[in-house]
Amino acid sequence: MARMKDAGAGKKLFDDLEQAHLKSATPLAARMRPRTLEEFVGQRQFLGPGKLLTRMLQADRLSSLIFYGPPGVGKTSLAMVIAQQTRAKFRYLSAPAATVKDLREVSAEAKSRLATGGGRTILFLDEIHRFNRAQQDVLLDDVETGILTLIGATTENPYFSITGPLISRSTVFRFEPLDSDDLLRLLHEALRDPERGLGNVGVEADEAGLRFLAQMAEGDARKALTALEVGVLSQMSQAAGGRIKFNLEVARESIQQKAVLYDETGDTHYDLASALQKSMRGSDPDATVYWLARMLAGGEDTRFIARRIAVCAAEDVGNADPMATVLAAAAVQISEFVGLPEAQLVLAQAALYIACAPKSNAGAAAIWQAAADVQNEPIRPVPRHLKDAHYSAAKKAGVGAGYRYPHDYESGFVPQEYLPGTPKTYYVPKNAGYEKNIARYLQTLQQLLHNGEVSKNAGTDGNQGPVDGQS
Repeated sequence: MARMKDAGAGKKLFDDLEQAHLKSATPLAARMRPRTLEEFVGQRQFLGPGKLLTRMLQADRLSSLIFYGPPGVGKTSLAMVIAQQTRAKFRYLSAPAATVKDLREVSAEAKSRLATGGGRTILFLDEIHRFNRAQQDVLLDDVETGILTLIGATTENPYFSITGPLISRSTVFRFEPLDSDDLLRLLHEALRDPERGLGNVGVEADEAGLRFLAQMAEGDARKALTALEVGVLSQMSQAAGGRIKFNLEVARESIQQKAVLYDETGDTHYDLASALQKSMRGSDPDATVYWLARMLAGGEDTRFIARRIAVCAAEDVGNADPMATVLAAAAVQISEFVGLPEAQLVLAQAALYIACAPKSNAGAAAIWQAAADVQNEPIRPVPRHLKDAHYSAAKKAGVGAGYRYPHDYESGFVPQEYLPGTPKTYYVPKNAGYEKNIARYLQTLQQLLHNGEVSKNAGTDGNQGPVDGQS
């Protein structure tokens, strides 16, 4: 009996030692995860007194949820808080490692539990966007019937990365980056807490250093806490029992170079492209060059940036400054030819030129309206006198007859029907940049028509036209 007691005590001691080693290896960011809603920081848009998710948790009546937001803002932490607070069985799967077999096992267990009166099952599926459509479809029936309550976490826009049927059965909560005050609160708590944090280490933390971490972490709690831990632990051997100083210099060393988050297929990609184009359109050169720098720092393909610049030149500047399109075309070619880092120079030149150029979308509006009419109205036929007449049988068939060659007239202009049917104006030049000249020229032509002042050049018959093959 004594031997059995000794063996049991030895096993407990070994287990305790094992747990202590595991705990010591756990990063500070993981140790400091909130245990209750009161400890959870941020996301006040849906958490807090009277807020939707708080009410759902207090009533223990969760529907399926999608947690969507950047890394380090509390998606997994909130799921763990829910696991502590709900009476439902909580299961965790990581989508990159999970299989359809794993899903079916969880589903079978959930059905059995519900059938025997054991209550509901919540499945937390981390990185759900890593599941393909077929894998996501496996969840549909169980989510629909309430056998499983799904909490899916994703860093990608769920409306693009998660199937429509699964989205329609879930409530989407968008997590925002934490503000500097929230991160500062977490850093102070980590320094005070002797059990989970660094409270028993003895750290003299400079407020300026902590604020620097909070700002450089860009709303990512994991990044801020990791930098704090690196700064403190890297001084442990030199401290020799004294207090460790964490100041601004240590903070700068701990966080090193700021990582610029950028997802080439997700929201960041499209949001920054939109911001760049809207800043050029809005004639703000400073915002333009900043968003361009953000895209380049994130590793965006220079060809994609050049295409956005070229589109903006044609759509938003147009004929108000035709050189914008020329410069954009040059930027497309040169950036492809020279590559980075030099490509940033030509891209910046073209983007800033467009931002500072006079604006007109008259050309874009003209083609959009004409394209809509082509799709929605009866197709207008090509007038006989405008048809191609360069082949031998054309003259016998009367094709091209009656065409008046504009260069036979002194003004280089002669009225004739170019678009049959009800007259329609598509292109309306704006009073901006070079387009003012275009508007004046069109007005001059209208005045010639009104006054009947269109006359032939001397020595022409008014129907000479181009030579064959150049009609």
